[in-house]
Formats: sequence, C-alpha cells, structure tokens
Amino acid sequence: MNILAQFLPDFMQFSTLETANLILLLGLIMFLGALGGRLFQKLRIPQVVGYIVIGVFIGQSGFQLLSTSVITALDPLSNVALSLIGFLIGAELKLSVIKKYGKQFIGILLFEAIVPFFVVALVVLAVAYVLTRDFTTSLAMALVLGSISSATAPAATTDVLKENRTRGPLTMTVLGIVAMDDAVALILYAIASSAASILLGGGAGLSLGDQLISLLYEVGGSIVVGSLTGLALGQVIRNLMSDEGRILSFSLGALFLCTGLCTLLAFDNILAAMSLGFAMVNFAPAKTRETFSLVEKFTPPIYVMFFVLVGAKLNIWNVNAFVAVLAILYVICRTLGKSVGARIGARLTGAPETVRRYLPFCLLSQAGVAIGLSIAAGHDFATTIGPTIMLIITATTFVVQLLGPICVKHGVTKAGECGLDITEEDLMKNSTVQDITWGTASICRPDSPAIVSETSTLKAIISAFSHHENLSYAVCDPEGRLSGIITLEHLKEALLVTELSESLMACDVMETPQVTCTATTPVPELYKLFSDYDVETIPIVDQRGCCLGVAEKYTLDHYLHAKVVELHQRVAQLG
Repeated sequence: MNILAQFLPDFMQFSTLETANLILLLGLIMFLGALGGRLFQKLRIPQVVGYIVIGVFIGQSGFQLLSTSVITALDPLSNVALSLIGFLIGAELKLSVIKKYGKQFIGILLFEAIVPFFVVALVVLAVAYVLTRDFTTSLAMALVLGSISSATAPAATTDVLKENRTRGPLTMTVLGIVAMDDAVALILYAIASSAASILLGGGAGLSLGDQLISLLYEVGGSIVVGSLTGLALGQVIRNLMSDEGRILSFSLGALFLCTGLCTLLAFDNILAAMSLGFAMVNFAPAKTRETFSLVEKFTPPIYVMFFVLVGAKLNIWNVNAFVAVLAILYVICRTLGKSVGARIGARLTGAPETVRRYLPFCLLSQAGVAIGLSIAAGHDFATTIGPTIMLIITATTFVVQLLGPICVKHGVTKAGECGLDITEEDLMKNSTVQDITWGTASICRPDSPAIVSETSTLKAIISAFSHHENLSYAVCDPEGRLSGIITLEHLKEALLVTELSESLMACDVMETPQVTCTATTPVPELYKLFSDYDVETIPIVDQRGCCLGVAEKYTLDHYLHAKVVELHQRVAQLG
C-alpha cells in the first residue's frame, strides 16, 4: 500500500510536459484511440466519434492524462492531419470528372454548398446577436459556421453506396459532389475566416481595399504555393515508381514543406494542400498518381492521434445553453440548406427526377473535414470564437454521422439504384443452381422439359429437342431417380443407325453422368465442376437422387450476361 501511495502522486504528475515520456504518451494516444474507434465501429457508429470520445476521456474533460502543455506541444500533428485531408481531397478533383458532369454537376455543387452557408450564417447571426448583443462577434461566428456547414463527409456516404452496390444518375452525382463540396467548404472557410479575423481585430486599421488584398493574398498565395509544389513533386517522383518508400518520403516531404511555407507566409495550409493534390492528379505525369494511395496508407495513425487530440482539447463542461441552442440550430439549418440548395441546383440544371427528389438525403453526413475546419477555427480564433465553434461542430457530428448514412440508404433505395452496380462475377457469387435454372422451385419435376423417362422413344426425345432450348436431357427411372443423360451428340449417333432408330429408347442412348449437382449448389462451384470434369451439362438431383433437370453451361453464361445487360438498361432508363 505504501508503494502504491508513493506511486500514485508520481502517476498524477505523468501528464506534465516536463516529466512525461513523450513516446509513451504517443503510444497511449494511438492505442486507446484505435481501440475506441474499433469499439464504436462495432456499434455501427463512425470510428471518428470513438477517437474523439477517447480524447474526451483522457483529456481536459476526463482524467486529464494529457495536460494543456502536452496538447499544445502536439499541435503540429493537427497541421499535418489537416494537410493530409486537403491533399487527398485535391486528388478527387479530376478535370475529367468535372467535364463529364458539366453544367449540371457544377450547378448542383454550388447551390448545395452555398445555400447552407447563407442559411446557417443568417440564423446563427440573428440568434447569437439576440443572446449576446455583440454584433461583431456574432457575425464572425456566423461566417465561420456557415462555411463549415458546406462540407459533406465522403467516407460515410461512399461506404453506404459501396455496401448497397448502387449505380445510376443519383450515385454518380453524389460521388462527384462529396468529393468536390469539401473543396468549396475549404475555399469558403478561407474567405470566412479571413473576414472573421478582420472583424475580431486581426484586420484593424485596414481599409476595405487593403482587406480584399489581404484576402486575395491568403487564398491566391495558398493556391500558387500548393500548385507549384504539386508540379515539382510530380517531376521529382516520375522516375521512382519502382521504389514506393522513396515515393512516400518525397510526397510527405513536399506536403510538409508546403504546410511549413504556408505557416511562415500566413497562407491557408488546407487550401494549399488541396491545390497540391489537384495539380498532381491533373497535370503531373500519369504514373505519379499512385502517390495518393501510398500517402493514404500513411494517414490512419495520424488521423487517430489528430482526432484523439481534438477530443482532449474539448472541455464538455463548458457546454452551456448558448452552445446547445446554436448546435441545434446548426443541425436544422444545415439540413434545410443542403436540401433546398440541392433541389434548386438539380431543378435549374435539368437533372433527372431521381436526383431532384433524393439527392438531399445523400448530403447530410459531416465528419472529418468539418471537424478539421473547426480545429482550424480553434487555432485561428483561440481566444474568441474558436472554442465555441469546436464544441458546436463536435456535438453536431455525433448527430449527423448517425443519421447521415441512414438517410443515404433511404435515398438510393427510393431512387431504385441499389443492386445495379453488379458484374457477372457478383451474380455468380450470390446465385445457386435453382436461381438460374428454374427460379425458386426446388422440387422433383418429372414434367420438366429437361427430363425424359427411360422408356421414352427416340421420336419423342427428338420432338422434345425440337420444341425446347435444352441441348441435353436428364433420364429418370420410373421412380423419378436419375439414371443417365442424353446430349444432342448422342441423338446424332443414334440416328446414324437408321435401321434401329425407331426401336431405340432413352435407356439405349443415354450415358452415365460423370457428376451431379443439387438445386442449392453455388454457381461458382458449378462452374468449377464444368471445368474439372470437362463437361457442358450436369444433371440436377435432390437428396433422394430424384431428377430435377439439367444445368447447362451455355444457359448459365447466357443468363448471367442477360442479367448484366438488364441492369445496364435499368441504369440507362434512370437517366
């Protein structure tokens, strides 16, 4: 007990920067964060929420294992994570995608991103001013929250689309928009944060013209630095595609250099990183684009530490009625703005009816970029509106990340696009013999056109071949059990014996099958049997050996191809 008593005071000092083992702290952050993310994922809650919750527990709101000094010392991790987010978003901004969607795509994108900006900003401004009677601070907060409201979470949305194998105009529009509207949000945030900084004193003494020049300097400088860095990086790594380690080193080095330059020159590092990714994916040599997949593999541990630190910085005990009211209004106004903006953009650009009606359901998720921007606001306005914005965005993320994926599934289901992104391989994996041969029936059917009795005459068999598409027939005994198989080749050989042909019966021309299958045999297994036994036809039997018909390879091939064509036609009909 004495040892424990002596140890506990030392342990309580563990969180101070002077005595803490930094490597141990990083291990604690990463391990507990990953554990929390996994637990929340098991509960079907986005893992980013788990990271933040762990941060809350070990940070300022919980056990305070991470002190303020430690969190401050680890602040560079936040800049690294934000830069990685911007870089990977820039990778999605392909000119080919933009050209393909054209006016419709850009119109919807602008409306669904800008309308929520104005709706959220106006409502927050009015309510915050009524509650605080401070117009300048209320306007600054309204501008920043409005810009953050434009962002949509690509990961949560695309996961639902992949899970439900969706395809169609709604899916294509959603995929394009969730990749692009974060970029719009970043630009809006750069503009809004600059204006907010001026309102809160950062631009004191500047004329309107000087303020506009300052804004142009920050936004334009960020784009120029990022674009030039991206082009230079593309040229450096164009001949290193066989050495993934060096590619990753050069890529991260260029990204960190870009971030450091932006910090030194007072540029926006997220916008610069996005410009770097945009330049790489569109103007660098094509082979260099594999860089993005390498960088993406590097991001998980950075994101874990980043979001744990997000939670550690939060002090949930500071949530008051003011923050709660603004959080509720933020969710309502953002949802309303996204829905109205998407509908207006879709209608004005002549989008298909399914896009007009159901696109609003697919744009509600908000996570990584929004939280990242709120953290950026926390850095930029640490002594004014930053902490409040962080609390509002973090609190609302819990809500929209839980409801967002459910709404996405509802939208694509109502649009009729679920299950349309399916290949022949997908159909094979999910089908059995009975699905393709005769539907849902799984009983012995002696009247099936693919079955003849042992006593059937050659004339009757030939008649059956002439009236049906089957190239092979199963032969059953009087009790319905499989006894043999007759193919078109067997009939040809029998007809050569003209003097006996009229007296021949099925039992005379059939042969013993090499292999059989059941109605529940998976189609991939059936194709393996075709290959292993070098046959084109396999009889279908039940557990008693009763004959159910035949499975023919050409029939399966035709069925799978026809189903895929049918799905493509349905996609085309959707617009």
